[in-house]
Parts: sequence; structure tokens; C-alpha cells
Amino acid sequence: MSKRVYISADYDPLHGDQNVVNELVRWGADSLHKVDFIDMADVKDGVSGGDDCRICDLKAEFNRRINASSAAIFIVGNMTQYREAGSLCERYHKAQYLCSCTPYKKNASGSRACKIYNVNYYPCDWQYNGLCIINDYSYLRHEFEQARMKGKDIIILYNSTRYETSWLPYYMHDYRAIARPFWKINAYGRYVGDYSYIKGALGF
Repeated sequence: MSKRVYISADYDPLHGDQNVVNELVRWGADSLHKVDFIDMADVKDGVSGGDDCRICDLKAEFNRRINASSAAIFIVGNMTQYREAGSLCERYHKAQYLCSCTPYKKNASGSRACKIYNVNYYPCDWQYNGLCIINDYSYLRHEFEQARMKGKDIIILYNSTRYETSWLPYYMHDYRAIARPFWKINAYGRYVGDYSYIKGALGF
């Protein structure tokens, strides 16, 4: 039986960390490890096809996938701490009638009235009452907070061969002792993933 692991990363095509995600997915698909990686980008693509998919809809789906996973891997690159996509939810601070938002990837269609009627702010747990989808967190921070709140095993990997502690977003600072470089350079001078660490962290 495969182990289900959620991956969160910055998918910017020029300065993101897709290379680490691709390497993890390739490694997890081998006959030995059988890791079912749930890719944040695939989740977005899977739920954003509708005409009215919004920030809250994406965050709700992230929560469902994280809740169903045994662990979450967060890829930290040199731009991760600056990513703010997903943070523009007015409902966190205003009444419903004062709020509007633009459906995901539907900028040409303009904004629409907020569809969230009731908002409670504590406790924050989508699995039971949908509270955690209304916040001013980026998608990346939202995923991290959900994994932490649900007690998932958290693995933080730098897209580097070094410990890049200055890259960590402030909300991950309490986990800096476990953050590790993903890449190593082997005897042939090639970049390879540090799978010995990842296997141990995942319980293999």
C-alpha cells in the first residue's frame, strides 16, 4: 500500500521549485517506495476548471488533500517567503456584502460577490466546519498551517545543496531545526536528491 504525501511548492515557471517536485515524484513512483505524492499544482488544476472557483474553494481542496495525507513536504526556494498568491480574501476582515473576489484564473470575467455567508475564526478546521478557508494567508502558508494544525509529519526541503535558513518564511521558523537541503552532489558531480533523509522522515 502506498504512502500518501502532500507536496507544497512555488510553481513559478522562472523562479519556482518545480525541479524538486519532479524529482520527488519520479523517485516516489519506483517499485520500492510507492509514495503517492499529491502535488499542489495538480490539485489546483483539478478544481479550478469551473467558472466560479475561488481562493476559498482552492484552500478547501488543499485542506481535504492534506487531511487525507500522512505527511506534507514543503519545498523552500529563494523566492518562497515572498509569494503572496491566495492572500487577497476580503471576507476575513469585512462583512459579506462588502466583499467581492475574482474567480481563480478568470480575471477577464471580473469580480463577483462573496459567497461565504457565515465565518467563524476559531477553531480553524475545515474537516468539520469550513473555518480555515477564510483567512489572509498565502496558499503556501495556508497549506503549512493546515498540516501543522492536523498534526501531520512535516518535512521541509531547501531547493539547494546548503542550509538556506534565510529562505525560510517567518511562519516556518519554529521548524528550522528540521529543514534540510534537498540536493547532494554525488561522486560523479551530479545533483541527486537526499533520499536517505526523506526515506527516514517518511518511515521507510
